[in-house]
Amino acid sequence: MTADRKLFTLVSILIGISIVLTYSLSTYVTLLFDVNEFHFAIRQTAFGFLSILIIWLLSQGNPDKLLAPIGFSLFIGSAILMVAMPFLPEFLVSAVGGAKRWIKLFGFSLAPVEFFKIGFVYFLAWSFSRKLGHHDGMGIKQEYIRFAPYGVVFIGAMFVIAFVQNDLGQVVVLGLTLLFMLMFAGSSFRFFLTLLAGALMFFIFFIFTAEHRILRIKSWWALAQNSVLELLPASIAEQLRVPTVEEPYQIGHSLNAIHNGGFFGTGISNGTFKLGFLSEVHTDFVLAGLAEEFGFIGVSFVVFIFLWMLQRIFKIANRVENSSLYLFSIGVGLLLSFSFLVNAYGISGITPIKGISVPFLSYGGSSIIAASIGVGMVLMASKKAKMD
Repeated sequence: MTADRKLFTLVSILIGISIVLTYSLSTYVTLLFDVNEFHFAIRQTAFGFLSILIIWLLSQGNPDKLLAPIGFSLFIGSAILMVAMPFLPEFLVSAVGGAKRWIKLFGFSLAPVEFFKIGFVYFLAWSFSRKLGHHDGMGIKQEYIRFAPYGVVFIGAMFVIAFVQNDLGQVVVLGLTLLFMLMFAGSSFRFFLTLLAGALMFFIFFIFTAEHRILRIKSWWALAQNSVLELLPASIAEQLRVPTVEEPYQIGHSLNAIHNGGFFGTGISNGTFKLGFLSEVHTDFVLAGLAEEFGFIGVSFVVFIFLWMLQRIFKIANRVENSSLYLFSIGVGLLLSFSFLVNAYGISGITPIKGISVPFLSYGGSSIIAASIGVGMVLMASKKAKMD
């Protein structure tokens, strides 16, 4: 059996688009850092070709022999790196806002959490396929007992990512992926709802344990409150309204960039909000930059390619008979889906900004390579599926 060629082609198209966007949207940043105008585009091109090569090489592998070693290496290796990062010397670790998220290697920055996400999904798929499912007649207490070891692993990872690395957005993506993988693994809907309620409580707890997160929520609510409160009675709306002096900076410019793009966009390299209004728009705000320069048409095309890619991933999951490969393929699809949605909702003001990159589109070596490893492993699994 051969790997799914359509999935390989779709991911390659997204990577190609990311190279074009990186060049077009990094104009101001190259001037700010006084580097060559092709600096970021060349780096993203290198990351892109390396990622496509990784996907192709993994797709040639034997899933029975290679998936487990790769999956567990990513899970254990990146977990060790994340735990060790606070104790590494400054010349090895990049700190932004007091959070150590990147390890410096040969002029590049490596974000272990990106690789941990793929390894974590493989660990869940491997483990769920052996211990979950078949909950008929099982009470919710027994389901919790059976889930307890995974809960401990997740809480440990959540502590490191949310508190040590100060990255709540990744916790949200991983938490949502875990919850939905549990459903696909055969847990009861009642168990799913209780876990979801618990996750919301933990999320609120994490928000109120950091002042910058509280300020971010207030900033988001200041922008979103008018459209929400107009649906409520005036007496209740006034109690929930918070005073605003000015519109939240990043979200405001992001929305203006999207509005400025209109239906057809301003044209490649003709966007204005990338010129210092949106900080490093080629990374977390790449969708806003895409919307301004390529308009609704450009965004629709990218969303279409992304959805088609997800459809191929979920189709592979549906066609494999091995439960571990089924759950892993679903997990990768969920991980990519939630990352895209969290970013899209953030830059459009629907939810607070989380600092999550857009898979295969945002500038950055760690995110694109890690996502490519995940897709390459799914392609390896597709050799066990009956695809058309």
